[in-house]
Amino acid sequence: MTAAAATAHGPAAPAPRTRTGGPDEGSDLLEHVLGWALVVLVAVLVTRLGLL
Repeated sequence: MTAAAATAHGPAAPAPRTRTGGPDEGSDLLEHVLGWALVVLVAVLVTRLGLL
């Protein structure tokens, strides 16, 4: 391939971003509520077991 042939088609188009199978963005509220519920659950278990 020559330099002229490589530049004749112009710059390569950027590759489309691939999805990794993770959750869609926009579920921030549910994520925060479940996270705080987990924090409270761990705190209750720690105090009930007398670990603190």
